Amino acid sequence: MDYSKFISEHSKARNPSSIRNLMPYMNRKDMISLGAGQPNPSTFPFATLTMTLKDGQVIDVDPERLQHCLSYDATAGYAPLVAWLKELQQVEHHPQVPYEMAIGAGSQDLLTKGLEMMISPGDAVLVDDVTYTGALAFLQTQPCDLVGVETDNGGMLPEKLEEMLANWPTSNPHGKPDQARPHLLYTTPVGGNPTGLSISEDRKRRIYDICSRYNIMILEDDAYYYLQFGKRRIPSYFSMDVDGRVLRCDSMSKIVSSGLRLGWVSGPKEMIERMNMHTMSTNLQPAGVSQLLAFEVLNRWGIQGFMDHVLQVSAFYKEKRDLFVASLDKYLQGRAEWVVPEAGMFVWIKLKGIEDSYEMIMTNALKKKVVAIPGNAFMPMGEATPYIRVSFSNVTKDQMDIALARLAQALDEVQQ
Repeated sequence: MDYSKFISEHSKARNPSSIRNLMPYMNRKDMISLGAGQPNPSTFPFATLTMTLKDGQVIDVDPERLQHCLSYDATAGYAPLVAWLKELQQVEHHPQVPYEMAIGAGSQDLLTKGLEMMISPGDAVLVDDVTYTGALAFLQTQPCDLVGVETDNGGMLPEKLEEMLANWPTSNPHGKPDQARPHLLYTTPVGGNPTGLSISEDRKRRIYDICSRYNIMILEDDAYYYLQFGKRRIPSYFSMDVDGRVLRCDSMSKIVSSGLRLGWVSGPKEMIERMNMHTMSTNLQPAGVSQLLAFEVLNRWGIQGFMDHVLQVSAFYKEKRDLFVASLDKYLQGRAEWVVPEAGMFVWIKLKGIEDSYEMIMTNALKKKVVAIPGNAFMPMGEATPYIRVSFSNVTKDQMDIALARLAQALDEVQQ
């Protein structure tokens, strides 16, 4: 593929850092480096690092690795961790095309760099008609028009995507008469935030085919991929990619630790290189010690140990989901509608008799001492909606019952 069409002039203007390009040589033991403006690690106060896992395992971090990661390192990430994650991608997704990988300060860091790389002034960007507020907050600062593709209880509708592209630009009510057809689709396909919905394999294949025919890049933001509750995980767009048109963002936040601030991106070499140049000019690299902590745990587990861990994590959230749905049935039946999620940690609830959930949440619900997120935060145009997003990830069964009883009371007040 020719990726020049997808990369903005702003991104093309970035040049690799002459210092950062020399980093691999500076870290070689057979080299004497006079080039790096690195502080001397002998001045750092850290000598050793020991971790104790919840299962009782103790990991004594190799002192040489620790000293390495306390200093500046490669832009794309700590090489042993990059290699481990690349092996994971091979085992889990069986990619069909060559790809490169980089680590970032959480997948949020990577997805915003990926979006910025592909957006030029006046572009239209395709998104789910209900989508992740963190991406929307960034996209709304970019010189683009957001175009929501209609979804239902199974996620994005392929036929609506096809119809929109075939009838472009008249199918975009917010665009311009001569606006070019979109070349970027941003989507959260599994356990979507806020809807909790997951797109089936069949729909994914149809959406990929449409994007292939219309030459559209897919930015697959898949932070909840490993929190699927079924016996078989739905294959990713990355696994279906035969053209090199998928840029995939994964996250450690939901499966290892959100405080580590680590995510990884996989995709075409040309695009990963552009994102690395962005990193060179902003945050230089992902945090070394966070990467080391993650690597030591993952390396101790191995791929199979990691798979065992994510199965335990997904089972934990499935149990939470079941308890929460039981509470929903008890307190909101008849007052609201929802779809039981098959992944993630959210439920997208439509309040009956309400046109705009914002006032109800910000006034009535808060007075009852219960917090939920008004749905307008997840609408591409910020429009009013009767929906709210609730999460079951960090509440006990008793708290679920109390919170949903309070929410029912607040809803009754408004409806009456």
